[in-house]
Amino acid sequence: MKPIVILLAAAAAMPDLLQLKQMTARFAPVKLSYDTSALSPGDRQALAKLVEAARVLNFVFMDQLWSGDRALYDQLQKDTTPLGKERLHYFWLNKGPWSDLDGHTAFIPGVPERKPLGANFYPEDVSRDEFETWAAKLAPAERQQAEGFFTLIRRGANRQLTIVPYSKAYAADLSKAAGLLREAAALTGNASLKKYLNLRADAFLSNDYYASDLAWMELDAPLDITIGPYETYNDEMFGYKAAFEAYVTIRDDQQTERLKNFASRLQEIENNLPIDAAYRNPKLGALAPIRVVNEVFAAGDGAHGVRTAAFNLPNDERVVHEKGSKRVMLNNVQQAKFDSILKPIASRVLAKAEQQHLSFDSFFAHILAHELSHGIGPQQIQVAGRSTSPRAQLKQLYAPWEEAKADVTGLFMLQYLYDHGLSHGPDAERQLYTTYLASTFRSVRFGLTEAHGRGVAMQFNYLMDKGAFVAHPDGSFTVDYAKIKNAVRDLDHDLLTVEAHGDYAAAKRMLDSLAMIRPAMQKAIDGMKDIPTDIDPTNE
Repeated sequence: MKPIVILLAAAAAMPDLLQLKQMTARFAPVKLSYDTSALSPGDRQALAKLVEAARVLNFVFMDQLWSGDRALYDQLQKDTTPLGKERLHYFWLNKGPWSDLDGHTAFIPGVPERKPLGANFYPEDVSRDEFETWAAKLAPAERQQAEGFFTLIRRGANRQLTIVPYSKAYAADLSKAAGLLREAAALTGNASLKKYLNLRADAFLSNDYYASDLAWMELDAPLDITIGPYETYNDEMFGYKAAFEAYVTIRDDQQTERLKNFASRLQEIENNLPIDAAYRNPKLGALAPIRVVNEVFAAGDGAHGVRTAAFNLPNDERVVHEKGSKRVMLNNVQQAKFDSILKPIASRVLAKAEQQHLSFDSFFAHILAHELSHGIGPQQIQVAGRSTSPRAQLKQLYAPWEEAKADVTGLFMLQYLYDHGLSHGPDAERQLYTTYLASTFRSVRFGLTEAHGRGVAMQFNYLMDKGAFVAHPDGSFTVDYAKIKNAVRDLDHDLLTVEAHGDYAAAKRMLDSLAMIRPAMQKAIDGMKDIPTDIDPTNE
């Protein structure tokens, strides 16, 4: 086995004060609005406890990101120089010393030059080959733990790899968070929220999240919370390990009611996906709830770098098979992104005649359709006679691939609904595809090391190659409406088929050939350097 060399960032190569201010300016400060007036007195008290619990997860997440993260944070707080204060500010935006928007490269000296691919989920010196060779020799149940969401891999006696459950690794912080969840449960009068909070508190200590994930699926309360280890994007080694996050939110009942039509037609859409009928799911999970909420506070993996506008959870295939998955739309976050980021981008990249078709409703609808699309298409698949999943087969490629699949299946879904009775205005299709085109530039600015950015670059280049997107000599772009529908359908077929086959090699070929920034797109991106890339909610 080759030794892994960890290069430390040199002080001379680090951004200075002015450069750090420019890096920070890529995040537009916004105050997210929300209304607590409809909450009961007990729920208002519970809200404060949930924010406290969420704050604890900031530090659990920092432990997951890098072994030296919390110590560095403590050190930075003691540096009162202008440079020290700016480093601390940007550190907190990223929850670590690596810039998410710059390929996870260091902006503070004395740390690894780049975020470790395995973050702090694995020993920094472990290689993919070493882990896979070790895991292959484990008994099936133990291998499932090694590759599972909720364990760390560490070196034990004789430097042998060993498995450590999250409940043990983060015992002190998780015990504190569990106590706060129980206090919140005692304050709320909502039975489903009380049940979820108590079960999630139990899960923090037992490392078994199944029962609390089921309870989260059934959560029906004005005060809505998602808290725990969920997304695996930070594990760039394999995409196995879940990072802790929290979203403390208040449900928007009016908007939630408006979207019920989408959930009721998911099986119909599944039955018509552009893929061989043998790969369609004849019976989706029983529940497909959609919640529109306004964010009060986010933490951990939910509060670093580019902010989440919506999510589809849980990721545990057992829960998805039994209950389906829930889509949560962060309405105030989406509005902030649209106003602060997408509007100025559209004014630069869309041809003037097309700018009138930029639409928040289309932006919102496509994000919703994206999240719904995570729950349809291939979920449990057969490879060489063995039951597995696209996530397991595509490994570290799954995140960008699945994000692309959700984007494109979301477009297919909305077009299908427009064609089959969903009420929409006369310009809805033009607004959808024009807003999507502008939004590709928003997403690709996140960088190609970020799953969404890489997936969007692949989509954009595919559609350019098909003539569905057109670049003009003045640097603007338009949609070819005669070609876009078929091109989207063809791309969706390819993305879904790779997942159905669990075809790692095909996914790698397509990402390698298309997930890049070509000159026309780079020129457009270069022309929007003064436009923020994302938002920085000042509520936190």
